[in-house]
Amino acid sequence: MQEKDMVMDILSGTKAGLGNYAKVITETADQNLRQTFQQMRDSDEKFQYDLYKVAEQKGYYPVSPSSSPQDINNIKTALSSGMQQQGVGPQGMR
Repeated sequence: MQEKDMVMDILSGTKAGLGNYAKVITETADQNLRQTFQQMRDSDEKFQYDLYKVAEQKGYYPVSPSSSPQDINNIKTALSSGMQQQGVGPQGMR
């Protein structure tokens, strides 16, 4: 197996694992266990990003063009509006 294939497999597996953390964290009532899962997720996110940067530098990972500040602001506004309409966010739920 070539290096590129190994790197891409690890990235793919790590992404899948990160999705599983989200499910586990939201279903964990014990605060200490929840915090442990959150720390594990944070560590894996950092690992995934660091490996992504290596893959990008080696040309293994196709890079999408950067978003404009206006596009980023539009997405933030749309997400905030949607969350407020759903009654979800830092203020709590309806």
